[in-house]
Amino acid sequence: MFFFNIAKYFGRKAFFCVFLTLPVSFTAAQDSTSMGQKDVELSDVVVEGGTVRKFQGTVNAEMISTTELFRAACCNLGESFSTNPSVDVSYSDAATGAQQIKLLGLSGTYVQMLTENIPNYRGAAMPYALSYVPGTWMQSIQVSKGASSVKNGYESITGQINVEFKKPQATQFVEANAFLNTMGKWEANFQGNLHLGKKWRTALLLHYEDMNSAHDSNKDGFVDMPKVRQYSAMSRWFYKSTHHMSQWSIKGMKEKRRGGQIGHDNNHACDPYLINIDNDRYEAFAKNALLFNDSHNTNIALILSGSLHLQDAAYGNRQYEVNEKNFYASLMYEAEYGEHHSLSAGVSLNHDYFSEELRVKSEEGSSHFSLFTSHFSLLPKETVPGAYVQYTYKMGETLTAMAGLRIDHSNVYGTFWTPRAHVKWAPGSIVSLRASVGKGYRTPHVLAENNNLLASSRSLLVSERISQEEAWNYGISMQWNIPVAGKTLNLNAEYYYTNFLHQMVIDMDTDPHAVMFRNLDGDSYSHTWQVDATYPFFRGFTATAAYRRTNVKCTYGGLLMEKPLTNRYKGLLTMSYKPGLEKWQFDLTLQLNGGGRMPAAYQNADGTQSWGTEFRAYEQLNAQVTRYFRHFSIYAGGENITGFKQKNPIVGADNPWGDMFDSTVVWGPMRGAMYYIGIRFNWKKI
Repeated sequence: MFFFNIAKYFGRKAFFCVFLTLPVSFTAAQDSTSMGQKDVELSDVVVEGGTVRKFQGTVNAEMISTTELFRAACCNLGESFSTNPSVDVSYSDAATGAQQIKLLGLSGTYVQMLTENIPNYRGAAMPYALSYVPGTWMQSIQVSKGASSVKNGYESITGQINVEFKKPQATQFVEANAFLNTMGKWEANFQGNLHLGKKWRTALLLHYEDMNSAHDSNKDGFVDMPKVRQYSAMSRWFYKSTHHMSQWSIKGMKEKRRGGQIGHDNNHACDPYLINIDNDRYEAFAKNALLFNDSHNTNIALILSGSLHLQDAAYGNRQYEVNEKNFYASLMYEAEYGEHHSLSAGVSLNHDYFSEELRVKSEEGSSHFSLFTSHFSLLPKETVPGAYVQYTYKMGETLTAMAGLRIDHSNVYGTFWTPRAHVKWAPGSIVSLRASVGKGYRTPHVLAENNNLLASSRSLLVSERISQEEAWNYGISMQWNIPVAGKTLNLNAEYYYTNFLHQMVIDMDTDPHAVMFRNLDGDSYSHTWQVDATYPFFRGFTATAAYRRTNVKCTYGGLLMEKPLTNRYKGLLTMSYKPGLEKWQFDLTLQLNGGGRMPAAYQNADGTQSWGTEFRAYEQLNAQVTRYFRHFSIYAGGENITGFKQKNPIVGADNPWGDMFDSTVVWGPMRGAMYYIGIRFNWKKI
């Protein structure tokens, strides 16, 4: 009843005032980056030019460290994967600036996003979440593929991405950053912490960005990228005594996006098509851990978090508003029993509340849901209490097996079980083999997660009640550390298969003038395999090459077809060179993105199609040069230097009020070459 009373109370405005007085829980079993005490265990990882790949862990995971993040501008989370072969980031449409992430060939809705190992950026935050995390705030990013641990919930289907922020408990520091690019975007950042005696630490993180220039390089009358102004601030506190550890944080963000037509002829009978999106987001978390037995690493931890997301968006004459609240709680117990056995168990509660409204303006006034057709009401709230247990068996460094099971009960979908298992076998220091299997579930939100689709003339149709999504994920991977010419060649090969039992299908093929949201009726799956290799050719120079192949298919209107706007393959080559005394650093990244299938096209009056059935492969080249000084560094570089961009990504731009306007059919870059310059300041032990 305690959890349900909190969830009920969460809807009141006074929640945040009470919430900030609560201490928050922190599990000592999280990896060392969460503790902020040390970076990595050298005996347990392989460092690959700033990317740390665990050799002994049961989960196929890698950590993108600060060193790797500095190889590119990394203004936000979405720009932090440019040198990573596993994660793809692209724009969802050509009008709003919304980005989407893909892992194992599937969209980011199937990746569980975590911050400080707390589920985050769900629902209404999802379309623009990648821009909500400033790059300079991040200490590291952990990417795990396939079935993950059951400790963080049931939502991970293709994997997890966890962001660790700069820590109050780290060595005292003050950092600042300034950035400017040729698109007219500039930003400023500040991070610093302070040690208040032996037990207390605090940190402050600030971010401001402004892109107030309108560019229309293809002369279609629409800005290539929306104007964006964003303010973000985070305050963090940390306390530690002999048997107690606590930290809490509060974060606020305000963002304005302005896009649409520019240079509009005022004599034209129609008003200009404008896009205005305002996002306000507030988050808070608290963590508390009680440490009982050092020899068995026994601890009890409590995590509490809450968020409030407000969005007011206008896409032409369509207006969409959403008020989303989330409350999350997790009580965890962990202990080791001898050198072979460890146990983790806990209970959790997740509560989501949505208030959504879609209106269409006309000369006669406003009408509600006039171009959103649904026979079922949108999901206003969901409360899910759950419990889990996870057992790990470890036989030295050779064999580790982990099995977990959780049970959850949704007031909307009923009771469901989530089993997951991992095994790692490393017969020596050269080769390591991992296998995993697990199930994941997800509650889809039609409008909140896909409101960028409103930037088109398509109608949104929901013909039936959408079921909870459910999928199995199977994976196998092998890693080799091979001595070659006195150095170590790191090889990795992996294969993952995701099979959906239930899925919300976003159908853009049955009717080109509509987006249909329906339950899966047939097969839907993803096959992904990847190979990559990293080798330090000589002192200061390291190169990574990777190739990934994906086969993603889904049933649309009774036909099993390739998922549209999905690359069939990706090739990546990255090189980093730090010569001599390491005062200079040169980074180069080349991507080759494969072609794929386009959704069904509009038919023009002359019988031709608005676009073809396939999109072509394209390349992208990024480069950066950094000069290091004692307390600062200067960096300059370019993105998409090859200059490739999708021609006319906005269909029907000459008549956005017509029935053949669409900005959502995006498969490639929308801007040409972009160059930037920046400066980073860093003072340690002030």
